Amino acid sequence: MTVFTDDVERNRLLAEMAEESTDMISRHTPGDWRFIYASPALKHLLGYELEEIIGISAHSLYHPDDVDDFSLRSSSVIYENGLYTHTYRFRCKDGHYTWLESTSRSIRDSKTNELKEILVVSRDASRRLEAEQASRRLARVLEKSSDLVIFVSPLQKVTYLNEAARLTLGIGKKNYASSLIDPLFISESYETLIDVGMPAAIELGSWSAELEMCDKKGHTIPVLLELLSHKVVHGRVEYYSIVAKNLSAAKEADAKLKQLQIEMNHASRLISMGELASSLAHELNQPMAAIVNYVRGIQRHFNDKDLISKTDLNYPLDRTAKMALRAGEIIRRMMNYARKQDPIIEPISLYEVANDLIQLCAPNAKQNNVELENLVDKDLPLISADRLQLEQILMNLIINAIDASEESSPENPLSVYIEAIKNDEDMLKIQIRDQGIGLPPGDTQHLFERFYTTKTKGLGLGLAISTSLLESLDAQLIAKNNTDRGACFSFKLPLAK
Repeated sequence: MTVFTDDVERNRLLAEMAEESTDMISRHTPGDWRFIYASPALKHLLGYELEEIIGISAHSLYHPDDVDDFSLRSSSVIYENGLYTHTYRFRCKDGHYTWLESTSRSIRDSKTNELKEILVVSRDASRRLEAEQASRRLARVLEKSSDLVIFVSPLQKVTYLNEAARLTLGIGKKNYASSLIDPLFISESYETLIDVGMPAAIELGSWSAELEMCDKKGHTIPVLLELLSHKVVHGRVEYYSIVAKNLSAAKEADAKLKQLQIEMNHASRLISMGELASSLAHELNQPMAAIVNYVRGIQRHFNDKDLISKTDLNYPLDRTAKMALRAGEIIRRMMNYARKQDPIIEPISLYEVANDLIQLCAPNAKQNNVELENLVDKDLPLISADRLQLEQILMNLIINAIDASEESSPENPLSVYIEAIKNDEDMLKIQIRDQGIGLPPGDTQHLFERFYTTKTKGLGLGLAISTSLLESLDAQLIAKNNTDRGACFSFKLPLAK
């Protein structure tokens, strides 16, 4: 009688709990696990009415792949303090399977210890399992990512390094736990990360910059780094994540490309000197021939004299010195233009550069019956550029302009003008304008492609290299025909500050 009363009371309490619970509470027979009872949550979780499932074996509704898991106590079944927790797929009324997490407990007779029924509490585990699966997938992605991924606590302790980070930094899988991030960066980058990056990430959620990390051997590793702050309730930072892209290969490639560009630029200058060679040789021949003539004149004049007057020597020696200086100046300009050096951005007088180039190109212009004119106002502000690069750009444009003036003649000489216009606050527009045959019809962009040329003996490098040099200065070379005749090439450079 006492046992019956206990059973009734227990069932009443269970029924009250079951009616209010969002979890499904069910009772099952031992062995075949047939439903004896199920709470109202059955309808919400599985779609069945109570009368549809009473007497049905729960195992018959398991997903085929999960049927043996419980009996075999697979990894999806956890036993603790007499309770079994099991995660499995269960067939709903509409035929699809949903994930359930069920906790089972055996109910036994208090006197005989006979197993009377199984009490089960089940809840929908779909979202949790989907989240766990997404986390596992994310973890696999992080491990396989080529970027360095690092998790850091608010106390700047490393809590996770992915495989790329461990390999790149030379850190063993078990050697980083709770270590500080300080040794992973060079001192300047570490200070920037702590003093600038973390406050910005706290305020804005993320921060990025190019910094330098270092491995266990002290080798510097340039990275493009993004720092993210991950917050919990009330805005407290739970942890930071660092995603760093290793720029070592890119930096090395950029350095090689820069070196190649320097070599190409140097080659272009040598090609330009080659194009000027015959006219420069003629220009050098004049002072050298004059020097020889003055020396021979002195020899002839004083050959039969024992005494030589200083006054008689002043004029021929003065002229000889001037011719030697003139030849030396021509050689100096050639050597300066042909020299090889890294770019140096500095304040430059465009007027002086234009004058130097006109003197260097004057023999070639004279040979082609072309007049070079410097129309740059010498009082214009200085510009900011690399002198050698600017000389190369203008030299290429001047030579092209001279070549385009093929109709020039001694009777009707054509001109090439170097001009500059200050058309806004901080920029100077520079242009080379000629009176030649003009640009070919069609798309002028082909003019700036490497190895494209309209010259019979041209290599197609001059304009391409000029364009590349200007792009490195954030400038653009523009070509157009003049309204009357000839073409105009122009670009803008910033004024020196």
